[in-house]
Amino acid sequence: MSKKKVNKVVLAYSGGLDTSVILKWLQETYNCEVVTFTADIGQGEEVEPARQKALQLGIKPENIFIEDLKEEFVRDYVFPMFRANAIYEGEYLLGTSIARPLIAKRQIEIARQVGADAVAHGATGKGNDQVRFEVAYLALNPDITVIAPWREWDLNSREKLLKFAEEHGIPIEKHGKKSPYSMDANLLHISYEGGILEDPWSEPEEDMWRWTNSIEEAPNEPEYITIDFEKGNPVAINGEPMSPAQLLAALNDYGNRHGIGRIDIVENRFVGMKSRGCYETPGGTILLKAHRAIESITLDREEAHEKDKMMPKYAELIYNGFWFSPERQMMQAAIDRTQQNVNGSVRLKLHKGNVFVVGRKSPNSLFAPEFSTFEADEVYNQKDAEGFIKLNALRFIIEGHVRKQQQKEKK
Repeated sequence: MSKKKVNKVVLAYSGGLDTSVILKWLQETYNCEVVTFTADIGQGEEVEPARQKALQLGIKPENIFIEDLKEEFVRDYVFPMFRANAIYEGEYLLGTSIARPLIAKRQIEIARQVGADAVAHGATGKGNDQVRFEVAYLALNPDITVIAPWREWDLNSREKLLKFAEEHGIPIEKHGKKSPYSMDANLLHISYEGGILEDPWSEPEEDMWRWTNSIEEAPNEPEYITIDFEKGNPVAINGEPMSPAQLLAALNDYGNRHGIGRIDIVENRFVGMKSRGCYETPGGTILLKAHRAIESITLDREEAHEKDKMMPKYAELIYNGFWFSPERQMMQAAIDRTQQNVNGSVRLKLHKGNVFVVGRKSPNSLFAPEFSTFEADEVYNQKDAEGFIKLNALRFIIEGHVRKQQQKEKK
């Protein structure tokens, strides 16, 4: 089948082996102009070297985009997700999933800016990311051409990629022994897949973990921190105001030091298979605990319960790549409506992989000591509970009488 004619393509480019090979492959296979886009979302690696690599591969300087998106990533993607307390399948804090829509959005914006008619990504045809990228592309520009090299070429092994790179003069830096794991990192998390993790019975090697201390190496003494919230968003730690990215980075430092945020899970991929992954989400784990604590005293009971019912579906939408869908936006509006009074402070104790809530207060607190006390009070008449109980039990009482009468008639 002949390939669609492409004049200019915007490639999500890291500067690593895969995307460098993709860059050259696009030039040869589609005979098109390539624009590279490198996003800094806090992956912890230098992104500027990608500029030199792109230049060496013949990309015009004006066609190289390297952007710091950390603040936008946390403010407009991570924080809205945490206002929902989103967790996929009970454990996964969606660190990889939430980064894809932002990268896709900027690709489409750059494509519009430079007049490109296509976008390309380096996700394989076996994983979730291809879906997340492409659903986002098409939601933002239904007419864009999407190129997914891993679904087209036959370079399906690292050996073939290295051979292609050597044959085409693609500079590949070698940093000693290559990690056996497939990893993805951003300011929210780092993930590990492959290697011995493909056997779900095998324990991860301790030296796999890049960020967090082991429980054994974590400090023996606990550390206390206070997080301040405004409308459901964290705004300060220990009274010090911070930007969204600064705050998440600071929480990561606390979590890393105390061995917080490691998980080892087998998740159900959107494409149909099960996949084992290990994740480090130190700051996110702390933030989730704190956010639920401030909600516990500021949300009405039924409001909180309805919000909790929405969360699994909301998390599934993010995992499956539907960030820009009408249903996710509808749910976000409802979730954010609940956050208007989620203001106040939460005090936490961090120790040996654990996050303990040890205090919470809010100017909008619905916690009323005069009603909740177990001591004598003058505002709550305990006799009122009798009618409430009988009304709630009325259907059981009626059914009990009916069954009793039926049993009598049978005798």
